[in-house]
Amino acid sequence: MPTIRTDDGVNLYYEEAGSGTPIVFVHEFAGDHRSWEPQLRHFARTHRCIAYSARGYPPSDVPEGPERYQQDRQRDDIVAVLDALDLQQAHVVGCSMGAFATLHFGLLHGTSGVASRALSLTLVGVGSGAHPAMHRQFQRECVARAQSIRREGMAQLAATYGHGASRLQYLAKDPRGFAEFAQQLGAHSAAGSANTMEGYQGRRPSLYELTDRMAAINVPLLVVSGDEDELCLEPSLLIKRVVPTAGLSIVPRTGHAVNLEEPLLFNRLLDDFLYQVGQGRWLARDERTRPESIWGPGRRPEMV
Repeated sequence: MPTIRTDDGVNLYYEEAGSGTPIVFVHEFAGDHRSWEPQLRHFARTHRCIAYSARGYPPSDVPEGPERYQQDRQRDDIVAVLDALDLQQAHVVGCSMGAFATLHFGLLHGTSGVASRALSLTLVGVGSGAHPAMHRQFQRECVARAQSIRREGMAQLAATYGHGASRLQYLAKDPRGFAEFAQQLGAHSAAGSANTMEGYQGRRPSLYELTDRMAAINVPLLVVSGDEDELCLEPSLLIKRVVPTAGLSIVPRTGHAVNLEEPLLFNRLLDDFLYQVGQGRWLARDERTRPESIWGPGRRPEMV
């Protein structure tokens, strides 16, 4: 079983396929390394693809205590994967929770242009709970959900959280794929999921507090959001307005995990993005087209 060992002693399981320029895939809370199977099968034809299961997601280790799952630790686990596989640079693609980790990786390793460890950053379904109007409420809900996981187990989580408003689009389009997603979610470690929900989801900072740092990112960045993923639409627009090298794709009639719900479309989007990056054609936004305010037509939203 292939694993890498992080600097704090956690073994992370990974799978890889293909050869060429590397792509590292970072999964969402409700997924694991298997969430990227439609992408590994496609991109392994042209790239070296690596998908790993985050800490707390067997066969990776499940450390005790939510303090070992916090935002910076999740970011550093991406670095640990690169280091263990001797990858100086890679494209990094993250979904939801994994998109937050990917963004935070970019805050440290995506600010030196072509010399950055990040060749590019792709953020799918990024921003749940980030808006100031709901950030604190989101944190409280995450702590409560972690307690519920410990008390009621993963089957209950799969039947509730797994069937949330931004998941039903997937169920309607692909019942077979959704059933596999729900089954895999229900089989996750309750301890690992609870620690992740409390230590990572419930403690990560709002993106609206990171705009100065995000503005320093100067590697190609693609944001992908479903148009019915309500919690991610406004944060996705914020990233587009803040990061000079960001592009934004909104996928119609689609929910949260775009890579699973619309795999063919997502693969085309990512293929085109990576091609333009490789050709040196994904450039920073023309300054003359920048918005007057990164907050849109209104003022900066206040934390509630």
